Amino acid sequence: MKILCVLYDDPVKGYPPSYARDSIPVIERYPDGQTVPNPERIDFRPGELLGSVSGELGLRRFLEERGHTLVVISDKEGPKSRFEQELPDSDVVISQPFWPAYLTRERIAKAPKLKLAITAGIGSDHVDLKAATERNITVAEVTYCNSISVAEHVVMMILSLVRNYLPSHDWARRGGWNIADCVERAYDLEGMQVGTVAAGRIGLAVLRRLKPFDVGLHYTDRHRLPSEVEAELGLTYHPDSASMVPHCDVVTINCPLHPETEHLFNEALLAKMKRGTYLVNTARAKICDRDAIVRALESGQLAGYAGDVWFPQPAPKDHPWRTMPHEGMTPHISGTTLSAQARYAAGVREILECWFAGKPIRKEYLIVEGGRLAGVGAHSYSV
Repeated sequence: MKILCVLYDDPVKGYPPSYARDSIPVIERYPDGQTVPNPERIDFRPGELLGSVSGELGLRRFLEERGHTLVVISDKEGPKSRFEQELPDSDVVISQPFWPAYLTRERIAKAPKLKLAITAGIGSDHVDLKAATERNITVAEVTYCNSISVAEHVVMMILSLVRNYLPSHDWARRGGWNIADCVERAYDLEGMQVGTVAAGRIGLAVLRRLKPFDVGLHYTDRHRLPSEVEAELGLTYHPDSASMVPHCDVVTINCPLHPETEHLFNEALLAKMKRGTYLVNTARAKICDRDAIVRALESGQLAGYAGDVWFPQPAPKDHPWRTMPHEGMTPHISGTTLSAQARYAAGVREILECWFAGKPIRKEYLIVEGGRLAGVGAHSYSV
């Protein structure tokens, strides 16, 4: 088979010959008891940069020993891209949320051999799931592999916005000691009301990590959490985002992108929020109306917006979120720490091992199978 793998470019200074740390912690299970990826073996050292082109997700030896062809590229945009050239005779496409190879209906139509689309990470909205079901293409992702990575990023961004960290850091780098300039927009998180849109693996992990900050915790989700979890964390449930956001000083978005959530945070919903609310989005950019976010920051309706998701990805240099006021944007990095890469690379290999052997893929990894939403996909997505 031909496996087409789309990964982000190597570091500007080249693939690293060494790393800041010699190892990463060994994790055997996630908080809900699910085991981490468990392939037959791996051909990489955990802690290496696996998500870039030279890292190849540690797959080359495994695939070539079995007679398969691995093509690893980063060029994915436009009709003349390597992705467009390599796709028509590919059996498997592997992509990452951080550098998504958009498998649109049109591209799927150009790939008659395509049988399997794997997300090396979490979030398969870069695949047209309806077209995949119609073509009986299996779609899988490495569920939970980087959920905690993203949850940690969310907490970091919340604190960075509320405490006005980034502008203060800029003053220090420029040689200043401008305390008043640093603190004129700095507050304590303690006592604030924080709400999450969705309380799945990431959203619930965010809530758990924020509990010790003595904040009020709110959530909305299509699947209500067990009463014992609500009691443990002191959660207030709201039936939808519109009923939750007026109560919150901070809102974090942790839901998948699908037709029901696209542009959920539009002008109307932003107007329902308290003036000076902070909004953090590590889910998907299209859950927010791009220009409405800019206007809300300019007017003061939002005190800050931080996220690491953009549309399209990579974002053009003139994307307004790069220059809007009071932003804390990063490239899409929250789920691709070196720790997370070890898990999602191992998960991709586990999926491929099952696929080649004709064994069932873990249900928690499945998004589409047999012409319909399956596994975690049936729980999280709609088409």
